[in-house]
Amino acid sequence: MADDARSADQPRPMRPGEELDLPKLAAYLDAHLGARGPVEVLQFPGGHSNLTYLVRHGDAEYVLRRPPFGSKVKGAHDMGREVAVLSKLAEVYSRAPRPLAYCDDEAVLGARFYVMERRRGVILRKDLPPGMTIDPPTARRLCELLVDALVELHDIDFAAAGLADFGKPAGYVERQVKGWTERYVGSQTDDIAAVTEVAAWLDAHRPADGAAALIHNDFKFDNLIFDDRLTHVTGILDWEMATLGDPLMDLGTSLSYWVEAGDPAPMHVMRFGLTMLPGMMTRRELCDAYAARSGRSVGTMVFYYAFGLFKTAVVAQQIYYRYARGLTTDPRFAMFIQGVRVLAEQARATIDAGRV
Repeated sequence: MADDARSADQPRPMRPGEELDLPKLAAYLDAHLGARGPVEVLQFPGGHSNLTYLVRHGDAEYVLRRPPFGSKVKGAHDMGREVAVLSKLAEVYSRAPRPLAYCDDEAVLGARFYVMERRRGVILRKDLPPGMTIDPPTARRLCELLVDALVELHDIDFAAAGLADFGKPAGYVERQVKGWTERYVGSQTDDIAAVTEVAAWLDAHRPADGAAALIHNDFKFDNLIFDDRLTHVTGILDWEMATLGDPLMDLGTSLSYWVEAGDPAPMHVMRFGLTMLPGMMTRRELCDAYAARSGRSVGTMVFYYAFGLFKTAVVAQQIYYRYARGLTTDPRFAMFIQGVRVLAEQARATIDAGRV
């Protein structure tokens, strides 16, 4: 099962337009990591934001992360910030990969980038690879493992870890609602009424900030690495949006990716993972499991789920904007505008129903 499970995430030749300059990269690695030998670079196929590559340098293997080509989103894709949190988090949270080198000289690869250790394992994406099955008890266990990893992250003493200055928890919810609304306006290509209506509702129904925690902000199955038997979470990826803030905002983002069997058909088309399989928790069950493990109240989850859907819709809009403006030619991004519509309609329906 392990080989089949990993096959969907095997690195492939670099996509056209996203190639790295191998001679410059080799010189950098020689100078900063000390390995010797030829450099080979492949690209991991998953992900829609920062680009991720497998770098083989002699006998060593690394993972390299850099921003997408053509991105002009202010404040996004901050490689230095991602390195800063991982450098300290890896000391207290075993699931965080350890960064090995950070390059702020854009002359090397055309953008800032960093190199980190490679974590091997199983990543569960939208569809199971051929030959792999997940029975209901395993599906339930995967949900429990996800919740446990999220609660453990939120329970970290971020001040003791040296991350007290990593964010500004006061006013976090308000800044997020306003900030993501501004990002939508800055990348808007189509007139979608549901997006603006949901944004207005969120602004009018902001809950008070909860006690601050270190939050991931993109916590979902395809950012988790499981061991080959699917019994442990061995790594968590994509820390670019991590910060200090209300942990229920983190849970709300996770819910925004959580498509249930009974959700409308368009949500199934846009689903990110396997959360509709028999045995998987419902969104309500996920909230209840989080509450039981964390001791936090989840009574206001309609707001947090609606915000998670709204934020994910804006991310999709930003990605589609790059495609619509010709800043990327990745064909995966052509349909992202439909995702904006579907996610915004789900947020509006959630608000109207008053439940997750």
